[in-house]
Amino acid sequence: MSVRAFEHLAAGTWDHAQQTDRVLVDFDRRHRRRIVLTTEGGAELLIDLPHAIRLRDGDGLRLEGGGYVRVEARPENLLEIHAHSPAALVRIAWHLGNRHLPVQLLGDRIRIRADHVIAAMIEGLGGHAAAIEAPFDPEGGAYAEGGHTHGHRHDNDDEPAHAH
Repeated sequence: MSVRAFEHLAAGTWDHAQQTDRVLVDFDRRHRRRIVLTTEGGAELLIDLPHAIRLRDGDGLRLEGGGYVRVEARPENLLEIHAHSPAALVRIAWHLGNRHLPVQLLGDRIRIRADHVIAAMIEGLGGHAAAIEAPFDPEGGAYAEGGHTHGHRHDNDDEPAHAH
């Protein structure tokens, strides 16, 4: 079965009672205009939006035949970074930003994609990097439109791609 989603609605702005299915999507595939994904119910979902948008956990995709598919961020292998003081965490954040890494800021901790070289750098800066599996929703950046980051691929954004 194939369905087409033609409209994006931000989390909290659509009627969850009309949810017909859900789709798990990792960070790299959540900034799209057009892509084919497989829903949890096994349907082929064509996301066909007027322009590229960053899909976030809890967003709704309106379907042509009625109803909505809920977007859920797929858990990924991450590092959760802690430091002994706010100043140390800010210093670590500066070093991560200097390397143009996508980061998720969570107040007293930071999440990045798992990388053993960066984990060693964090330890060398006095922080601690714990391996976790969790959804990844990094900052969009100061010059981002709609939360778009430059930490992912831009090629083939208009080409349908299959993901599960």
